[in-house]
Amino acid sequence: MAYCDRCSRYFVHDRALNQHIENSDSHHVCDDCDVDFASWLGLEQHYVQSPRHAYCQRCQRHFGSDAAMLQHMRAAHHYCETHRRVFETFIGLTEHYKQSSEHFYCPICDDHFDNDEAFLSHSEDVHHMCVECRTYFSYDSNLKAHYSQNHHYCAPCRRIFKSASNLTHHLNSSTHQPRNVRCPGRGCGRAFVSMSALTLHFESGTCPSGLTREQLNKAVVRLDRNNVVTNPNRLIAGPQGQSAPASTKSYATARAWNGVAYECFLCNKVFSTLHALNMHLASPRHEDKIYRCPKGDCMQEYSTLSALCQHVENGSCGVRRFRQVQDMMDGLVNGMRSLAF
Repeated sequence: MAYCDRCSRYFVHDRALNQHIENSDSHHVCDDCDVDFASWLGLEQHYVQSPRHAYCQRCQRHFGSDAAMLQHMRAAHHYCETHRRVFETFIGLTEHYKQSSEHFYCPICDDHFDNDEAFLSHSEDVHHMCVECRTYFSYDSNLKAHYSQNHHYCAPCRRIFKSASNLTHHLNSSTHQPRNVRCPGRGCGRAFVSMSALTLHFESGTCPSGLTREQLNKAVVRLDRNNVVTNPNRLIAGPQGQSAPASTKSYATARAWNGVAYECFLCNKVFSTLHALNMHLASPRHEDKIYRCPKGDCMQEYSTLSALCQHVENGSCGVRRFRQVQDMMDGLVNGMRSLAF
């Protein structure tokens, strides 16, 4: 005897049971998976959700492969491939594309893009769209005017920067400025776009002349007799005048390990490697701030000349407009040119 648990019925043999299952409204069998569902809805959901089935729920139709089903969905339905959803109308599908952050869709061209970068490049070049505001303009000239008025925008490079300081740094770089500040160091001959770039070159110790940050500080203190950019309170007075304090050479050993990372004993900053910690100690991070902005309502202090020069060149506090400061900066350049390295 064969028995149907769902219907609580006995059958004389298995063939009769199979015929019952095939004809009964209580049985809905997926032949491919050999699974019996209690309702047609359950079987259909199985077809839709199972990766073994290529099934169109709208048409209640099976396909031999996913590729064949996808071709059908594209041709017959308003179908989102990413979310495997069918929309009633094309408008509903396009609204879904616009609202979902997972889609990079141009509604004007009805075209999808693989990533946001490709979409933005297309929209900016073809449709004059502001990539920051996601706003379309009728003409490229209108878009450029919008960029200039509302964003930190470099027109020649067609680039938007996050802040005014970033834009200023870009405009002062070699991209837009000539390298007309030549290194006076013996055997060097490199040219830079600014005084700050030249002094950073010296401070890094990479100039063939062998000039070091400590030697540069001593030379500047000697040249700046009126303390326009140097702070006399942080200098050492002596019989021959003021001098820069000597740099302290510090280094760390394996004992700097605190159980988690290598820790600076001066500022408690941590580093993942001992080499990184010693690079930190070799930097001017903990040296005396012998330089200061000469503007009375600023007076910001710096431990390196290059940092002060960057502050002056950026013009954030307006100190660059002072004639005395301009003369002093020119004097530093001329003074360094006269030094015998």
